[in-house]
Amino acid sequence: MHAVTYDRFGAAADVLRLTEIDTPAPQPGEVCVALRFSGVNPSDVKARAGTRPGVTKPPFPQVIPHSDGAGEITAVGAGVDRARVGQRVWLWNAQWQRAFGTAATHITLPAHQAVPLPESVSYETGAQMGIPGLTACHAVFGGGAVAGETVLIQGGAGTVGYLAVQLAKWGGARVIATCSPRDADLVRNAGADAVLDYADPELAQKILKANDGKPVETIVETEFGLNVDTDTEVIAPNGRIAAYGSAGEMSPTLPFYPLLFKAVTIDIVLIYLLAAGPREQAITRLHHALEDGALHCPVDSVLRLAEAARAHEMVEAGRRSGAVLLDCQR
Repeated sequence: MHAVTYDRFGAAADVLRLTEIDTPAPQPGEVCVALRFSGVNPSDVKARAGTRPGVTKPPFPQVIPHSDGAGEITAVGAGVDRARVGQRVWLWNAQWQRAFGTAATHITLPAHQAVPLPESVSYETGAQMGIPGLTACHAVFGGGAVAGETVLIQGGAGTVGYLAVQLAKWGGARVIATCSPRDADLVRNAGADAVLDYADPELAQKILKANDGKPVETIVETEFGLNVDTDTEVIAPNGRIAAYGSAGEMSPTLPFYPLLFKAVTIDIVLIYLLAAGPREQAITRLHHALEDGALHCPVDSVLRLAEAARAHEMVEAGRRSGAVLLDCQR
């Protein structure tokens, strides 16, 4: 099989190589998937660059990056229903604590990590379900149904935030989202009832005003450290802050007393470690939203496997208008 690999940390153009290796045969409980698309996420870029604290070298001698992808099962190992051969699937955690991810023509992994892809859903969309889709879904619904409540999406134009806006609206919530002014129309068209400038010095007051003066029940947060004071001011008693990022301030100071006397739940979301039950709930919700036509997953660019370094550079640069995918069969 053809695969993009690296064996050391560094800039994408310096360390990513297109190579040919043997396709691993599926072992008991595994499936082999011929990949159509591989999704490139910020976490993949950070792992390749070696920017995670305390990590000085790759965890395996040779790494095929990327945890997200979609394709078709071509072979199954012992104990897996042979009827799954030919099944369209999307993948989660494909490279989490494993050497070989989805930046390849094929991947072999545990059968339960290959989720049947609804016939109405494209492979391009399937390749976005693993990290962005599950993160957005669990962030919105991890505390339960949101119908009749207000959900604040901090960073509604980001890959996860954009999906979270759509999911919260589909779930029956009033949605307030923050973003830069240039992205306001994009986020509004995704379903947000109110769109505010994330850099507004009076953001907390404007969030409350947009919600008729009432606090919000759920906050989906991309910059927890930078926004914790605002979130504390606008969160309702017994509310939930679902934080999936804090790149701008990794060691935040918490206003504990105000949070305590609102009995706020701070839910740190790392989708790789989501337990089986909540993961199945999130998968089911994602499929229902997709089948209802409520979830649009835009694609910014599709590149060839040989252009993996460029794909990583695009994700690093930001300012993209959708997912960056690798076409694994080109």
